[in-house]
Amino acid sequence: MSRVQWATHAPASPPTASSWEHLRICPQGYTCCTSEMEENFANKSRSEFEAMMKEAGRSVQTILTAQYRSFDNYFQDLLNKSEKALYDTFPSLYGELYTQNTKVFKDLYSELRRYYRGSNINLEEALNEFWTRLLERLFKLMNAQYHITDEYLDCMVKHAEQHKPFGEVPRDLKVKATRAFIVARSYAQGFLVGSDVVKKVSQVSLSHECTRAVMKLMYCPHCRGMASVKPCSNYCLNVVKGCLANQADLNTEWKYLMDALVAVADRIDGPYNVDTVIGTIHMRISEAISNLQENKDSITAKVFQGCGNPKISTKGSSSEDKKRRGKVTLEAKSSAVALEMLVLDAKGNLTALKSYWVTLPGVLCSKKVMASAAADDKCWNGMTKGSYLPEVMGDGLANQINNPEVEVDITKPDMTIRQQIMQLKIMTNRLGNANMGNDVDFQDASDDMSGSGSGDSCPDDVCGKRLSKSPSTRQPETHAIPKQSGHGVIGASSRSLPSAFLLFLLGASIAVQHLWR
Repeated sequence: MSRVQWATHAPASPPTASSWEHLRICPQGYTCCTSEMEENFANKSRSEFEAMMKEAGRSVQTILTAQYRSFDNYFQDLLNKSEKALYDTFPSLYGELYTQNTKVFKDLYSELRRYYRGSNINLEEALNEFWTRLLERLFKLMNAQYHITDEYLDCMVKHAEQHKPFGEVPRDLKVKATRAFIVARSYAQGFLVGSDVVKKVSQVSLSHECTRAVMKLMYCPHCRGMASVKPCSNYCLNVVKGCLANQADLNTEWKYLMDALVAVADRIDGPYNVDTVIGTIHMRISEAISNLQENKDSITAKVFQGCGNPKISTKGSSSEDKKRRGKVTLEAKSSAVALEMLVLDAKGNLTALKSYWVTLPGVLCSKKVMASAAADDKCWNGMTKGSYLPEVMGDGLANQINNPEVEVDITKPDMTIRQQIMQLKIMTNRLGNANMGNDVDFQDASDDMSGSGSGDSCPDDVCGKRLSKSPSTRQPETHAIPKQSGHGVIGASSRSLPSAFLLFLLGASIAVQHLWR
């Protein structure tokens, strides 16, 4: 809301100051205001300044949520097209080898989606399970003339895997798909966490001291008969910097998060090649099945040698294996250009938002309060019309110790904001691990995937619920608390602190919050 808009809501002031009334906020002297009017102005200034903060926050939330939705739509579409291509082509290519095992393929794509949405699934374990189940079913179908028990299948898997029945596809796909999904889900959640932090911080109420300072900035000129006089620019900056001292302390971790998202975006469109890996999953599965068919005789002979010859089945043999031989080339339409444009747009927005918290006072003063030029000697300086002499304070809580306009207790940081700083650290750490290809166990998917255009919790169709899986040989790294220390791009060892120590810090900060209350 601009200063012109604010003025339209103010009670009509007499043309000249004539009465003498003791005011608690505005300078003493002849005034157009009564004590009641001053109190009304104070309440109005508080609500309007908080509304300005929420409006500024919503613009940032809109940008971050739009980036999340753009990437989420792209990624889900990529996965959907791969699944559809599998369903469309496999029946004619593989006959009963596919039609009798459709659930195996559906379960794979279902697990991949749930992992992306934040479920606590070990992705390597899920892929290993897929290949094991597929091998069991295909081996049984391709040797339908034999009676193969579950115990025999267990033995078969142990012997067959030594001879790579699917070729190098399972190992290669596991490495590439795991990296692609790790960066994809961390990237998507990074935008949601950023949006949620902005929402929560924008809802922090003004202190009593800040309310007085904003009232003095905006409405005391009215009480002195100077409604048309704009506040001095540096005066406005000191007021707003004092009021948003805690918010400015988000700056360091906020910049780390923006840098982390940019770094992961480069991975998505670069080494981890999300477009190619995710869009061709069905093709890699087809390649694997072809390898198994081509090596069926040698694989079967080695299994029989290690596990013994199974009994002949009374049901007879199947001719499905003879339906096709050799590799089939499936086509996949590339959406690399779309991904490149999506990443470029995201990087531009992330770079523009890096300094949001420290530039916010200047933005509010210039665009909302309509402060006068810094060199103007005919602006409202808090007492009268004239120049403003005090220097402008630095950013953050510690720099407000000598703020001439707002009394700020630098020993009592706002605990809501401190908790959001911790959330930024946690998400930055997750992105750092994703950037290096390391999986992270998202401890609470419902919290991690919170956020939407309106800042509400993430809907069920976007966020999956936590599911527990049996442990695999390689567990995801669990980092509920991020590594933090030093500067630079995420993932560096210099930003590493023990998780237990940071958990202690978070618990201590919450305890202190209750003590201060």
